Amino acid sequence: MPRGRYSLHDPHDHTPLGEERFHCAPGPSGWRYVSQTTSPSGAHTGSVDLTLDELGRPLRLELQATDWRVRGAAIDGVTWVRTDASAEHASEGNVRAHAFTGASPAFLIAATRLLRPAPDAPATRLRLVAFTAPVLAPRTLDQSWALLKSEAHSTDNGPLTVDTYQVSELDTGEQHSVHIAGDVVLSAPGVELEDLDSPPSSFP
Repeated sequence: MPRGRYSLHDPHDHTPLGEERFHCAPGPSGWRYVSQTTSPSGAHTGSVDLTLDELGRPLRLELQATDWRVRGAAIDGVTWVRTDASAEHASEGNVRAHAFTGASPAFLIAATRLLRPAPDAPATRLRLVAFTAPVLAPRTLDQSWALLKSEAHSTDNGPLTVDTYQVSELDTGEQHSVHIAGDVVLSAPGVELEDLDSPPSSFP
């Protein structure tokens, strides 16, 4: 069960946004990721609890940021309930989308588990519902993902396979790279892996 820490920053001007301390592991249902986020000053800012089934679909999502909380799952596309601390502004949503996304590296792993592309295969289009702190307002977006290469690197614990993906934002045309080993993001826009206490888990 990898445990570690990501540093988060603005992908455009590199302003520090805080840290995300996480643990994750494959399990009987698929894969689970749990984390807590903090601001640069160390104050608690939110949490992520995401469980995927064996096909990479979101069985359960719980997001918390400031006074807002989202609970969601893959039902008729994706379905969610968003509420504030007082529950006065609760709302439900449903979109014919493949999965959820957001600032957490967990969602990058989730996208690769859903797609499982082969190297040099055509890019695959994903429709996603994004929740962005601090109010977790939903936004539907489209991305395309392509696996550019898989490279084995020697480590003290044996070979480590690193997958490099190209992600394209279809509404803006912006492209970026994501580097993933097993169930850990090594680097991505706005994300850097700072600490990891055990090797990434490999998926069957």
